[in-house]
Amino acid sequence: MEAMDYLSVIDPSLVQVEVDAADKEAVFQYAARLLRENGVLSSEEEFIKDLYLREAMGQTGIGGGVAIPHGKSGAVERTCISILKLARPVAWETADGGPVQVVILFAVSLADKNDSFLRMMAQVARKLAREGVCAKLAAARSPRELLDALS
Repeated sequence: MEAMDYLSVIDPSLVQVEVDAADKEAVFQYAARLLRENGVLSSEEEFIKDLYLREAMGQTGIGGGVAIPHGKSGAVERTCISILKLARPVAWETADGGPVQVVILFAVSLADKNDSFLRMMAQVARKLAREGVCAKLAAARSPRELLDALS
């Protein structure tokens, strides 16, 4: 399979701001429902279970108010990225000990859980490491601004 560019798998219908979630569990439930409603998931429960399996392997909060949880799951029909800007920060295990307000969630099909997925994660990590990108995400007030910050 050819390499995927992370921007090509961000589904604009899965980019939302002012998401009301009190904690990580609520974020995962909201994201799973959104993904299922948009034809990405066959099972919310299975995907959430796979997200937590990955979370148990190590923190996905990279600091700067951003987390990049990812689930490789048989419940994922097509690999995509959802970006959620939360209405208020939530507690998360993060590199800097701070809360998270922007969640860049990877839903990865088993067919894509190989090098292309790792390259996509690396592309996003490189982008987030650039000066000012996390701040732009934190300041975003619309889905367009979130997408622009990552472009």
